[in-house]
Amino acid sequence: MSKIVVGITQGDTNGIGYEVIIKTLSDARVLDMCTPVVYGSSKAFGFYRKQIPETDNINTNVIASAKDAHPKRVNIVNCIDDNMQIAPGHLTKSGSQAAIMALKCAVKEMKEGYLDALVTAPFNKRAVSDETFNFPGHTEYLVDEFGAKDGLMFLCSDKMRVGVATNHLALSKVPEAITVERIMSKLRLMNRSLIEDFNIVKPKLAVLGLNPHSGDRGLLGDEEMNVITPAIECANREGILAFGPYSPDGFFSINMQYKFDAVLAMYHDQGLIPFKALAFDSGVNFTAGLPIVRTSPDHGTAFDLAGENRANPQSMISAIYMAIDIYWNRKRYAEMNADPVKKYDME
Repeated sequence: MSKIVVGITQGDTNGIGYEVIIKTLSDARVLDMCTPVVYGSSKAFGFYRKQIPETDNINTNVIASAKDAHPKRVNIVNCIDDNMQIAPGHLTKSGSQAAIMALKCAVKEMKEGYLDALVTAPFNKRAVSDETFNFPGHTEYLVDEFGAKDGLMFLCSDKMRVGVATNHLALSKVPEAITVERIMSKLRLMNRSLIEDFNIVKPKLAVLGLNPHSGDRGLLGDEEMNVITPAIECANREGILAFGPYSPDGFFSINMQYKFDAVLAMYHDQGLIPFKALAFDSGVNFTAGLPIVRTSPDHGTAFDLAGENRANPQSMISAIYMAIDIYWNRKRYAEMNADPVKKYDME
């Protein structure tokens, strides 16, 4: 199996992005699996590297583009001004702008065919939301950039997968955003992703309710009866094995999430709180539905840890390995689909 080229964006310069990237790439096994290309600043990379003594073994290679990447080194594409101020732990305009510059540069090279997968380090969503980046997060930006009809924020670990019907949306706006069409779109994306990206032949999907006790038959809300249940029934008619709606508190308290291949939550915190509580160190944020492979650690910028050599790189490690696995799973699926005999054997 040949190595693939993985683009890694720096995230906010003043967060823990560089620390987890450097710690991850100091493991030679990562370079055995892929050719990493970091989009950011060699100056910032060197600044943070000095604070992590155990990473002296990293060999870097500063390049102008991923097309010039060295397969046995950590490649750095300088797309940030060297005069940029580095202030670990502080939310600054320059640090946030650098995150967007790195992301846009990586996306450009992905479109040009120089990257096989993309891994994004975190940025502060509030700080990057301005006239140059009018999106609430990576997911929405990448869906727009790559012309996808829809995207699914899909939190994944080795034991559980949780997607959300509404991404970065104010809680007050969630009920009106929950429609049969939206739930169906997310279930289709989830089902297809599990088949193509995770090699699961007939996925079983759990769908959570919106209201306490899943509405208690209309006593605590009617979205379950009028929207969520009809969407599940529609999915079943399409051959998607979806079940529910389940009351979220009871669902996770008795470990029902492990009996399904994935869970669809109705809103951000409903899905991410239990996921991060159970799989924070190794969790990965994957964007299903894109024509490209994109993953990210499931944590934020963690300004309180920045520059102190205390950040755990495990989620970044998992994000890179998952991106590699999904790339090859998609490739195998495409080959199977092109060969009727192989496809029949798989089914």
